[in-house]
Amino acid sequence: MTTFKDARAFLLKHRTDYDKAVKEFRWPDAVPFNWALDWFDAELAKNSDSKDRAALWIVDAAASAEIKVTFAEMSRRSNRTANFLRDLGLKRGDHLLLLLGNVVPLWETMLAAMKLGVITIPATTLLTGGELRDRLDRGKARVVVATEDQVAKFEGLGGEGFTKIVVSAKADHKGWRRYEDSEKYPETFTPIGSTGAHDPMLLYFTSGTTAKPKLVLHSHRSYPVGALSTMYWLGLQPGDVHLNISSPGWAKHAWSCFYSPWNAGATIFICNQPRFDAKGLLATVARCGVTTLCAPPTVWRLFIQEKLADYKVSVREVCGAGEPLNPEVIDQVKAAWGLTIRDGYGQTETTALAGNSPGQKVKIGSMGRPLPGYKVEVADADGNLSKEGEVRLVLGADRPAGLMLGYQGDDGKPQGADGKLYQTGDVVFLDEDGYLTFVGRSDDVFKSSDYRISPFELESVLLEHDAVAEAAVVPTPDPIRLALPKAYIALVPGTEINRDTAFSIFKYVHSRLAPFKRIRRIELVRELPKTISGKIRRVQLRRLEHDNDRKDALRGQEFREEDFPELKSEAGPR
Repeated sequence: MTTFKDARAFLLKHRTDYDKAVKEFRWPDAVPFNWALDWFDAELAKNSDSKDRAALWIVDAAASAEIKVTFAEMSRRSNRTANFLRDLGLKRGDHLLLLLGNVVPLWETMLAAMKLGVITIPATTLLTGGELRDRLDRGKARVVVATEDQVAKFEGLGGEGFTKIVVSAKADHKGWRRYEDSEKYPETFTPIGSTGAHDPMLLYFTSGTTAKPKLVLHSHRSYPVGALSTMYWLGLQPGDVHLNISSPGWAKHAWSCFYSPWNAGATIFICNQPRFDAKGLLATVARCGVTTLCAPPTVWRLFIQEKLADYKVSVREVCGAGEPLNPEVIDQVKAAWGLTIRDGYGQTETTALAGNSPGQKVKIGSMGRPLPGYKVEVADADGNLSKEGEVRLVLGADRPAGLMLGYQGDDGKPQGADGKLYQTGDVVFLDEDGYLTFVGRSDDVFKSSDYRISPFELESVLLEHDAVAEAAVVPTPDPIRLALPKAYIALVPGTEINRDTAFSIFKYVHSRLAPFKRIRRIELVRELPKTISGKIRRVQLRRLEHDNDRKDALRGQEFREEDFPELKSEAGPR
């Protein structure tokens, strides 16, 4: 029998021996296992080597303050939160919507929910009221835990059927309970019943090719145990101070700001900045002795604009994920720090399934090789194994622990991750050494500043505008964010192609879309390219943007978001 501790110890021992790790690694047996109770509480919070080590270290740049919480303290604090939530009536199988930034209660609540068997719905604080309504309805949330700046979004949404809890409120809010009431509850916790390996634990809303985000359902096995592959890719070791730059509410935050570091017994390090400041963050990384660093390419591109060599860091491992890294970025970081950024790859639906692991040759532009525990195939459109095609995972006896239960349907049952294979929808090139290089999304979804953008979702909002007849959203290259969402729009007959029309459309999407997925460029055209069957040829528009061809007959008049100072700008990198 292979236990979680056995599997973890094996990967830590063979962290630089890729061949041995891939050949001999075995996922833990799928037995009853509650990671928060059986690993975090029973091992990290009680082991003499780790209990007094910082589990979480948050630096608040705005307040010039910081807080450290040890593993033992985090165990007690999450127990109080679990008892508080239980007293509010929350029980196994209920859903909790988590709407917090990087504050200590986020980690306390995540652990508490796991201990209770409650299903957490992580959400970004950038969501609009309408998007929250969707998550409350389809997510069937019974409890909401949010910071005070989110309270106003719930006005008009109704409070029936769910309990609202506010964190660190400076004033009383009608209908909201204070999170700080949890401090009055016992710091010991007794679970009711055991936790099955495949019991549901997390529910993520993720962009796809449909108008509404898909619901990705993960289990008590898939993300906590499955994150062993992510721990291996990141190169984490006990005692590390790990910084991952990612926003709460997204899968990468759970990957690298929760499960993977704590699988290794490392400290999760957070630097909260009111507005992203590369210089300030680099100084903090150096001052606080961060040893492992993972950031999206957007952040790495901002880092290299500073004099990296001037920062005397203690970093041992540097990683990037979310989109391909530019070779010049990798070269500049290596020249300054003597470290090579290692790319990795996975989805909200999985943990890290491929990557350039520690001690291995890094091929610039490649996202690496399949990680221990994942059997990966590349197949063409006809399903034949190929050097270029869609990434798919072999299931059955080879099913990876890190794969979701499935997409939750209207009937509440998961689907799409059963059978013999799981289709990722990502197209790659496979070279002779087994390295994978990302080509694109088979369903036109693209990344912007590490956020996954669904053209269909944005187009659906655009089509609600009275002046828009047809719309096609494609990525347009950007030196910092890799790509920005751009919309080619054919107008309703009689509507003029001018600045006023463009401003009206920009203003409308600002009111309907969260900042991370707003359209940043609009091109008003006479018609959109289509196939014989009438389907819009986004691939042709992508090519226009890639080649920056302004003479093509399809071109119209382009307007940029920054052309309209009337529109309020958002702080921070997007």
